[in-house]
Amino acid sequence: MPDLNDATRGRVLYGGDYNPEQWPERVWHDDIRLMRRAGVTTVTVGVFSWARLEPRPGARDFGWLDRILDLLHEGGIEVCLATPTASPPPWMGSRHPETLPRDESGTVVWYGSRNQFCASSPVYREHALRITEDLADRYGGHPALRMWHVGNEYGTHCWCDETARHFRRWLRTRYGGLDALNEAWGTAFWSQRYDSWEEIIPPRRAQYLINPGQALDFRRFTSDALLECFTAERDALAARTPHTPVTTNFMPLFIGQDGWAWAAEEDVVSVDLYPDPKDPHAAAYGALVQDLTRSQAGGPWVLMEQAAGPVNWRGVNHPKPDGLMRLWSLQAVARGADAVCFFQWRQSRQGSEKFHSGMVPHAGEHSRTFARVRELGAELRELAPVAGTDVPARAAILHDWHSWWATAQDGRPSSLVSCERLLRAWHQALWERNLTTDFAHPHADLTDYALVAVPQLYLLTDEALDNLAAYVRGGGTLVCGFFTGVADEDDRVRPGGVDRRLRALLGIRTVHEWWPLDEGEALTAEGAWLGAFHGTLWSEDLEPSTAEPVARIKGGELDGRPAVTRNAYGTGTAWYVSTLPEPAALRALLGRAAEEAGLAPVLPGLPEGVEAVRRGPYLFLLNHGRTPAVVPLPSARTDLLTGRAHHTGVRLDRFAVMVLAPPESLG
Repeated sequence: MPDLNDATRGRVLYGGDYNPEQWPERVWHDDIRLMRRAGVTTVTVGVFSWARLEPRPGARDFGWLDRILDLLHEGGIEVCLATPTASPPPWMGSRHPETLPRDESGTVVWYGSRNQFCASSPVYREHALRITEDLADRYGGHPALRMWHVGNEYGTHCWCDETARHFRRWLRTRYGGLDALNEAWGTAFWSQRYDSWEEIIPPRRAQYLINPGQALDFRRFTSDALLECFTAERDALAARTPHTPVTTNFMPLFIGQDGWAWAAEEDVVSVDLYPDPKDPHAAAYGALVQDLTRSQAGGPWVLMEQAAGPVNWRGVNHPKPDGLMRLWSLQAVARGADAVCFFQWRQSRQGSEKFHSGMVPHAGEHSRTFARVRELGAELRELAPVAGTDVPARAAILHDWHSWWATAQDGRPSSLVSCERLLRAWHQALWERNLTTDFAHPHADLTDYALVAVPQLYLLTDEALDNLAAYVRGGGTLVCGFFTGVADEDDRVRPGGVDRRLRALLGIRTVHEWWPLDEGEALTAEGAWLGAFHGTLWSEDLEPSTAEPVARIKGGELDGRPAVTRNAYGTGTAWYVSTLPEPAALRALLGRAAEEAGLAPVLPGLPEGVEAVRRGPYLFLLNHGRTPAVVPLPSARTDLLTGRAHHTGVRLDRFAVMVLAPPESLG
């Protein structure tokens, strides 16, 4: 099975989406000249080129693609060649309207934009497979080809009749019979029992709340239906080019795909990442997405898209201050990326994304943006020794898309509680403590982690619950957030409201009542070493059994109830947090749990805003602050980017990055 090493060849790849079909051919030679100046190694070609490649059904126009691939190869630029199937050409929607998706109300989602396809449509799938096979047959042996890129940002949903038929087939495979389906969906409620498969439809717009079991399974089905489209194209490519790795680009922290299932089907895992330059927590968010992607990949990964400057899809699209593009690019490398790419190479002059930045902006090659693009390319060449190395982590956050889907539905105790909000809060607390963190599936082997954090997993399978119990019993440290272990895989509430195994593990007799908090509402809690702090989003009428209270609620209806508990279980320890502590308190709590578990920061005593990450033998130091910072070093090191030796400490200017090699490199 090919992997990223087959594409990188011991380098950090550099480039971006290249759309030569948007430009006259006279521009192509200039593009390659500028790519060489910028140190570009690899470009992605053909992502949205279906209408150009197949201008009418069955026709093929490969001449332009022949010419550009030959030019790129002559210029020393490798190609990640895309199948163009993310956006069918207008002729497909016009001639085959059954390929167009419909929304929950049955309204057709027309062509004229992108991603206008029903993943269940046999007609769409047939045409997509044909163009993929023809691309592989024609270019599988081209010397420029280094990787395949299937589709783009899979996220289309459809509720049409063809989707309904496909959904029913999927349900038959999952449940076997209607009795099992009715049991799983709890259809005795509201007279929803199904007597024939033909009665079952996708969860379309209804009078009131949709059956949550049906809605959860439709989320699962939609992820699987899109995955079928990806694997069909992947298999066609692999049959013709078995040694060329295949990827598709994930959207960051996206609810629509089961990221664990999808990553298992890719040779290379890649992601698009667009933090907001005005977001004060953007660096922490970037680190979260990078850690999640690295964990899905099980090693190095690809940053497939980022912006050289502003995007075009926010209400106000802010450019990146000077230095930020470099900083965020090198943060990705620090956290495991072996490729740094942009959308896109040359900024478009027409179309919906003409104000989305490019490596070559409207201002041209003499712009500040292109100067920074060239500088980054030169630095990435110096980071070749980093490629292929691992990012060690002994802390993990558990994340599961099925639980996310279940908690995102209506009819829950609080619509303010979101999986993404809690993941970001908990991961940021660990990030600010300078603890590198993996993500893991609840069924994964956790024995190598000293600390496992569960911000929230409302839905937990029996296997997951047994896995958590075994982990703590064997000496692990678990920190568990509220409203976890409430439901099984069918979204059926566990007896007692929280599973008995989890209650035993946490030392909790019962949760008498969940007490969600309004937006802007906060509780006050206090503990001996945590001190007084505020909690938001949630509280609970919690009765411990063997757990010791670490902090108690002060005032209000829950006065004196535990807010944080700690329980010895087997040879390990389990903490429970029944609210969302304010950032400083959550940071202190997770830091204390990590310290007791034997975890130390990557580098102690860091100034605020400075991030330290180890990758292989290298220490990355990144200053996300807007003022200089001084970082003491425990031993002398050499900056891989400048060759300069640093003996006792380093000074990091605003947005500065250093990549420090181990002492033996001093010579």
